[in-house]
Amino acid sequence: MTKLIVGLGNPGPRYHHTRHNVGFAVVAELGRRHNVPGRSRGPVIVGEGAISGQPVVLAQPTTMMNASGAPVALLRKRHNVWSLDDLLVVVDDMDLALGTVRLRPRGSAGGHNGLKSIIDALGSQDFPRLRVGIGRPPPGVDPIDYVLTRFSPAERATIEKAIATAADAVECWIEHGADETMNRFNRTSAPGSP
Repeated sequence: MTKLIVGLGNPGPRYHHTRHNVGFAVVAELGRRHNVPGRSRGPVIVGEGAISGQPVVLAQPTTMMNASGAPVALLRKRHNVWSLDDLLVVVDDMDLALGTVRLRPRGSAGGHNGLKSIIDALGSQDFPRLRVGIGRPPPGVDPIDYVLTRFSPAERATIEKAIATAADAVECWIEHGADETMNRFNRTSAPGSP
């Protein structure tokens, strides 16, 4: 069965390297590692290939974050990904420390508009999501503004390591499934943590 990996973000150079676009960065890293280039197809950038012998679709919706649901529903239909267990959404998370990577097999949107849009479009929250921590905003900074900021030079090494770790976790999920991925990746601390 084809595995559909969707990284969330906002399209265009204005949002490149922002906190909200970590999902895009993870999918791009997977594409580089496995020679799965993406090309624009309607409301998504899509690459088709294989990871560990498993057919995969790597996707980045080109709608704004809060409209991610419709492209995900379209991709499921286009690529016959009927089981939600074969869909993995990669997303930024303010409630995780910067650089932390966690897989959840299902759950609510947790205030994330991209996840909310997907849940609404699919009519279910029973799909796995890989969360990459971007940290909480400093006092007095609006969370909406915070997710649209770029990482500081001091944060770059941490988030680049997290993107690589998240790509490792996706590879593990494809080859070994959710339980093994959670066992391997949910126990580790954020880079630089004790």
